[in-house]
Amino acid sequence: MPRTIGPSPIDLHVGSRVRMRRLMLKMSQEKLGDALGITFQQIQKYEKGANRIGASRLQHISNILQVPVSFFFEGGPNISEQPGLVPSLPSPGYVSDFLSTSDGLALTAAFMHIKNGKIRRHIVDLVELLVDK
Repeated sequence: MPRTIGPSPIDLHVGSRVRMRRLMLKMSQEKLGDALGITFQQIQKYEKGANRIGASRLQHISNILQVPVSFFFEGGPNISEQPGLVPSLPSPGYVSDFLSTSDGLALTAAFMHIKNGKIRRHIVDLVELLVDK
């Protein structure tokens, strides 16, 4: 694969999934860094995709965050091994991006606590009405 400038799409995706899971567990970057024996600044670099996470480190992160390693690649970009082909974009990347925010996590958690399916449907309808089309 040819070298590119800046973080690779896979490193960006894996980093955003680390962030999303860490936020889901309400864990600070400092706490994750302490568990890994590294600084919170290194966690920031991982989450932004600025630094690539090695295989053994990713396995350790998966243990701490209580998810399988495959979790970090779900919905990620599909980079073809064949030269000349353009990598496909992540399939629904906007969902991962949204869930990586504190608002996305809070909204999702609150929404999942609504037991009544009709009320959930009304909320979705309301949000769709509020969207500028």
